[in-house]
Amino acid sequence: MSDRTSDLPERGFVAKAFANRSFLAGFVITALVTAMALLSFFWTPYDVTKLIVADRMQPPSTTHIFGTDQFGRDMLSMIMVGARNSIAVALVAVGIGMGIGVPLGCWAAARGGYVDDALMRFNDIVFAFPALLSAIMITAIFGPGAVNAIIAIGIFNIPVFARVARAGALAIWPREFILAARASGKGHALITVEHILPNIANLLLVQGTIQFALGILAEAGLSYVGLGAQPPMPSWGRMLFDAQTRMVVAPYLAIVPGMAIIITVLGLNLIGDGISDTLDPKLRRQR
Repeated sequence: MSDRTSDLPERGFVAKAFANRSFLAGFVITALVTAMALLSFFWTPYDVTKLIVADRMQPPSTTHIFGTDQFGRDMLSMIMVGARNSIAVALVAVGIGMGIGVPLGCWAAARGGYVDDALMRFNDIVFAFPALLSAIMITAIFGPGAVNAIIAIGIFNIPVFARVARAGALAIWPREFILAARASGKGHALITVEHILPNIANLLLVQGTIQFALGILAEAGLSYVGLGAQPPMPSWGRMLFDAQTRMVVAPYLAIVPGMAIIITVLGLNLIGDGISDTLDPKLRRQR
């Protein structure tokens, strides 16, 4: 039985999304940051691992567009390399949260009863430990690093996606086409794959962009307290930490990575808002 009740249109979604100003602005911003991160794999204006003491604390100029830090490293080059670190950590962490949380949420909605109660109580326990606290516990055992930051943020994302998937699935299970699918002999797993997931894909997509933005912030926060990427690997959060004692003499040291975080998170939030507006049937009928 074909399912025609999904709010996710099969055709025209891309065109409608790009017609949304929020999505378009967010896409442009995110694409530029992503392109900068990808470019850093092959080229940066200067070597971020090379210390040039003679060039330390130089203000922005034509030679160093964003200036240099206390070790003489080019700030633009560090922002480029830091972008790929932040994006990689947030992307993998969101993938972990979605890959584990969505099946758990769908299973809880499909089974109900004690399975639902047990999974949701377990989610509550995990959700009670923020990413920072999880990272502290993990690094106390395994030591600080980008991999442990990914694990900590990913664990925090699991109950978020589980709750979203469960709430969306519970709203779909009583629908008539689900009852017809069950009457035709389909099991819970097959119904979930063929009918539930396509109908909650919009919720998961919007939540994914939100968690991606939060992952960028979480990675910066963990790096700021020394639990994220370790030197000499540049990190936006670590750059902010190093700049806090030099705010008076060199404010650009904090402004540059701070603006990088703000712009990236803004772009992702605009994409999420644009997708939400595009997929909202009420807003679509108003257009």
